[in-house]
Amino acid sequence: MFTDVDEKYGYTGSDLGANYTKENTVFKVWSPLANDATVLLYKSCTDEKPYRRLPMEKDKKGVWVKTAHGDLNGVYYTYEIRHDDITEETIDIYARTAGVNGAMGMVIDLEETNPAGWHNYHPEPLEHYTDAVIYEMHVRDFSIDKSGNFCYKGRFLAFVEKGVINAAGDKIGIDHLKELGVTHVHLMPSFDYQTVDETRLNVPQFNWGYDPQNFNCPEGSYSTNPYDGRARVAEFKRLVHALHCQGIRVIMDVVYNHTYATADSPFNKIFNKYYYRLWGENGEYFSNGSGCGNEIATERFMVRKYIIDSLVYWATEYKIDGFRFDLMGLYDIETMNKIDKTLHAINPDIILYGEGWIGGDSPLADSKRAMKLNARHTPNIAFFSDDFRDTIKGNNFENRSRGYVNGATGSEEYVKEVMCGRIPHPQIPNLTKFAWTLSPCQTVNYVEAHDNLTLWDKLIYTNPTDSLDTRKKMDKMAAACVFLAQGIPFIQAGQDFLRSKPLPGGAYDHNSYNSPDAVNSLKWDRKSEFRDVFDYYKGLIEFRKAHSALRMFTAEDIGRNMKFFNHLPQRIVGFGLYGDCELEEIIVFFNPTNDDITLHAFGEYNVYIDGDNAGNKPLYTVCDDYIIKPHSTMVMGRPYPQPEEEAAE
Repeated sequence: MFTDVDEKYGYTGSDLGANYTKENTVFKVWSPLANDATVLLYKSCTDEKPYRRLPMEKDKKGVWVKTAHGDLNGVYYTYEIRHDDITEETIDIYARTAGVNGAMGMVIDLEETNPAGWHNYHPEPLEHYTDAVIYEMHVRDFSIDKSGNFCYKGRFLAFVEKGVINAAGDKIGIDHLKELGVTHVHLMPSFDYQTVDETRLNVPQFNWGYDPQNFNCPEGSYSTNPYDGRARVAEFKRLVHALHCQGIRVIMDVVYNHTYATADSPFNKIFNKYYYRLWGENGEYFSNGSGCGNEIATERFMVRKYIIDSLVYWATEYKIDGFRFDLMGLYDIETMNKIDKTLHAINPDIILYGEGWIGGDSPLADSKRAMKLNARHTPNIAFFSDDFRDTIKGNNFENRSRGYVNGATGSEEYVKEVMCGRIPHPQIPNLTKFAWTLSPCQTVNYVEAHDNLTLWDKLIYTNPTDSLDTRKKMDKMAAACVFLAQGIPFIQAGQDFLRSKPLPGGAYDHNSYNSPDAVNSLKWDRKSEFRDVFDYYKGLIEFRKAHSALRMFTAEDIGRNMKFFNHLPQRIVGFGLYGDCELEEIIVFFNPTNDDITLHAFGEYNVYIDGDNAGNKPLYTVCDDYIIKPHSTMVMGRPYPQPEEEAAE
């Protein structure tokens, strides 16, 4: 429907939006079928009438242009676009920041928003995706609970606060992230979204943020002043800088697959229906593959350009280290590969991953979708492994469905499949046919995310008669599976202290996208209550970081150096890790049963991880027969033999 538009009007310039200097600001908007376009200038984002109207001139490739002389830093603006007899006012889709509730863009001197030291520090690069340890969190959840004594509750600036402790004196906030040892913080949507009213921040409001409004502006409700477009920019940069100074990278959750508004969205006001996929002979209906009312047409030239321009902006202006794509199956493969090529040319360390599925039927052909089943066509994009999630803890959409750690039987072969990264492996014939990727760098392993039940709540549903201690052991084993598997480990914030989302009446929230803070906030006192769980997660991360055998990055290395053991007792899974690594041999066993399992060691091994403790320092040594306790993991290592002269000393 829009092929002729792309061929005739496809614009390749990198200057759409408000291009600011102290001498003038050049406004450019792409609206090739518009009859007229005007820039409206406002002194305040709450003004009802503009103080100045600037008619724009149509330039090449359907771009309307206007140069406004003088220093407009801090001035708010919108566009007025006329198509035939319909004239509509809209925010600039390229706006760098906005006023309250994202209704007006703002001209901004971005250099003024940089924190001290902004250009001087960045974490050391990681060599491979598999070196990452990802921690997903919501900005408001991080600091809003009464158990956290933050000054900037629910705001970007809470991430800057150091030295914050809970009631028991344990570290929380950014110090907690550093103590845990994660490499990346995945921020749930932090761009400007629509359903939180920024004029009423004294009233508790909550949304996950998957309701996009302005893709290039930080969310105003997380700033100290949503009426000042500079505040949200400067404060989000301070968040990024604070994490970078702790050696922690920042991943941004992006939702270019749909917009919250449809017919009255800024995209539609600028160019009716162009930015969306459509159904019907003449494009009468918006397609709803997102399940949110519409889906973005990523395959169109200027839509693809918009997404890439936006990602480049976040990666360069805000130094974002990675992007997580919501419903990535709604993006076309060509777009994702262009994103990969463009961003990795800017920063080879950027990590890209997303949801390899869609939310409903789409006109985009299956063969063109950036789905998990097409992963081999996007080799530098990773995908969430729902196979891993469901194998380890049970079906995600059935509360009482059990997985390997909480009681499922006959799942040993599936466990082997997911532990090797779901790539072809010489010992697992099923993967010759059903592996969906050839690289562990494409596999994001997880058992908990913001969607659906937390792991702890799932265990309460599946194992209601088991003791608290037994369920804690199951949780620790599930975490061990995540951190000992080949691929990219991913956990949700608070998973490391048994995060729970209880509802009145004894149920648990599986879709808390707009639930109150009482459900969603991080209860920091749980860190002290379940300190042994936190220490276990911390120890697993420490061990993973110390041993490259857990972070192999090619299928060939895994096939050669990861050996599964046969003839083990029922439900026991075990494997060895070899190669040119820090230890000569690493042995891993999982025992999800209610019984002690006795095995025989061929030689002496140091135990680094058992059912109670984890870390990179040996806990004790085993030789000959040893016991794996119920619902526990055991990781043993054998160091390389010492040269004779060293041994003699």
